[in-house]
Amino acid sequence: MSEHLSPNDLASIIGSATKDVFSTMLNISVEAEEFQVDLSTPPSFDGVIALVGIAGAWHGSGRISMTSQCAIRLAGGLLSTEYNAVDEDVLDAVAEVANMVIGNVKAVLEDRLGALGLSVPTVIYGRNYQARSLGVTEWVVVPFQCEAERLEVRFCMMPAASLMHGRPEMMHV
Repeated sequence: MSEHLSPNDLASIIGSATKDVFSTMLNISVEAEEFQVDLSTPPSFDGVIALVGIAGAWHGSGRISMTSQCAIRLAGGLLSTEYNAVDEDVLDAVAEVANMVIGNVKAVLEDRLGALGLSVPTVIYGRNYQARSLGVTEWVVVPFQCEAERLEVRFCMMPAASLMHGRPEMMHV
């Protein structure tokens, strides 16, 4: 088990996991764009965000964000039904897709970081809001082109020991 994971490694894992879930489960093609390491607070957002927490010797979270139209398209692909607006089914579908994508990333990370657990997905929908995670200063961000829409997968990981010393610290992942 290695505790070294570069941003490039994590971005590659995110790209593979996202493409696999979208092509197999949704029959939707996505193309990863160039990843970045984001040290800033994300700007206000309109659309849907799904968050899944990760816990173990390392902890963090994965987050998928998209426009309402992208969420509607994603739900249609997963549930083989047409939707005209974001409703409970669309939000549930986004949560399930986030669970699959972040779960696939977690499965690959376990080979390097040891056993990890996932939280139940949380979905947020609205206009002009921000979602922040306490103590997270660094996200690996992989944007995707999903037909005419854009979606983004953000991921952060840090050793759990950093919380025991009274200060959350990012371990360069």
